[in-house]
Amino acid sequence: MKIAVASDHAAYQLKDFVVNYIREKGHSVVDFGPESGERSVDYPDYADKVCKSVTTGDSDFGVLLCGTGIGMSIAANKYRGVRAALCLFPEMAELARRHNHANVLVLGGRLIGSELAGWIVEAFLASTEEGGRHQVRVDKLETGPSGDRVNGN
Repeated sequence: MKIAVASDHAAYQLKDFVVNYIREKGHSVVDFGPESGERSVDYPDYADKVCKSVTTGDSDFGVLLCGTGIGMSIAANKYRGVRAALCLFPEMAELARRHNHANVLVLGGRLIGSELAGWIVEAFLASTEEGGRHQVRVDKLETGPSGDRVNGN
């Protein structure tokens, strides 16, 4: 699989760990930056790079990291076709893939350590979409319950 990864300055160190972890698992990684954590950067700019890579099919999945993961989650979920999930535990990542068909994993660099991040990434990448009753719900994420597109998506 090809995974797009980016962070802001607050989660730079964890991003580097995640990039190496994904590569060690045999996957290809596109690291969209930043190149260091020494200067403040704007997380929406980095979410944009990963979300475009995922929605165009250039990458199979995305991983975004910021201090809490909240900012990246908000930014990523503005993109049509992105279902970004902030996950703090492996079970959340597994269920986000199985039930919500998440295609972007979001991690909080100030909230979790590298070992837990590895477990979360592994659970996310190893899980598959269940479909069935979950597909009906996922479809409503794109259109809203009435069938009208929501939030300009």
